[in-house]
Amino acid sequence: MASSETAQVSSLPLPPVQYINHYTDENIRRGRAPRPPPVIHDTYNMFGNTFNADDTIIRPLESQGIKRLYPQHFDRRRELRKLNHSLLVNFLDLLDLLVQCPDSPRRAEKVEDLSLLFIHIHHLLNEFRPHQARETLRVMMELQRRQRIETAQRFQKHLDKVMEILQQALQMLPDPSETDSKLLVPTEFFDSMDTANQDESANESCNALDRLMCEIVDAL
Repeated sequence: MASSETAQVSSLPLPPVQYINHYTDENIRRGRAPRPPPVIHDTYNMFGNTFNADDTIIRPLESQGIKRLYPQHFDRRRELRKLNHSLLVNFLDLLDLLVQCPDSPRRAEKVEDLSLLFIHIHHLLNEFRPHQARETLRVMMELQRRQRIETAQRFQKHLDKVMEILQQALQMLPDPSETDSKLLVPTEFFDSMDTANQDESANESCNALDRLMCEIVDAL
């Protein structure tokens, strides 16, 4: 009996989170981290369409074999509004055909017109992608800048508070001159101690000689 479990292999790369988890310090040190995907130099397939690596990010409609409905130089807002109105009108026409004459060959024409309008709207919206990417990057950098400024301001507040505490602690310390005067001992006391020690040593030396002489006399 064949196993019901089948191995599923996807041609797409791993999700970002799973892909990043392979790049640990241990895997990088041992050379186990997966290598990045190779750079595409010729053609590749995406969503069932073939693309050339040298093509622009947003290819013109003519290169895709699609008839352009608006001129080369135009106002995007105005053209999007016109396309939206045309889309609604053609959709209503298609509904009338489906109600009055469902078998009419014009039904396929209206479906193609709707598809062409949707392609143009999608193309015009895609042309805003570079502007959207720049604005997203600008907003992200502005947010990071604001966060760094707030962090620096909080650090400066803590630094000012620490400096204030240190200044107060320095002001509470006693005067060095008063401390030195309390710790000083009069030198006369040491002089008297030295004199007394010298007298005691002299007395002890005389008494020892006297005892020695006495012992010699006694021995005679």
